[in-house]
Amino acid sequence: MISITEWQKIGVGITGFGAFFILLGVLLYFDSVLLAFGNLLFLTGLTLIIGLRKTLSFFFQRHKLKGTSFFLGGVAIVLLRWPLLGMFLETYGFFSLFRGFFPVAFGFLGNAFNIPFLSELYRRFQGSSSMV
Repeated sequence: MISITEWQKIGVGITGFGAFFILLGVLLYFDSVLLAFGNLLFLTGLTLIIGLRKTLSFFFQRHKLKGTSFFLGGVAIVLLRWPLLGMFLETYGFFSLFRGFFPVAFGFLGNAFNIPFLSELYRRFQGSSSMV
């Protein structure tokens, strides 16, 4: 059984609140305060879940520097109260950072639930990720 520390449990809660505030900020026409608060909570929760060293090593790998710069630059732009531009940059950076994870997630969902659309999406992502 996997043991989860108290700090990781707190990190999951903080990450959940961060995602909630980001969603609420988007739904309320890109409210910059909610988006900034959500970004800070999300990054803090992620750090508590996987640790500071693993977080830094994930974000600052050589092949992920472009995605990291877009994601953290988007966070900075949101903090400077330009929420629309910041969220576009963050979204691009997020997809660039987690590009390798999406085929695995879609493949699991497609195989586990046998949903035709997700299986087809997985096959398309699997074909395009070999070019990276």
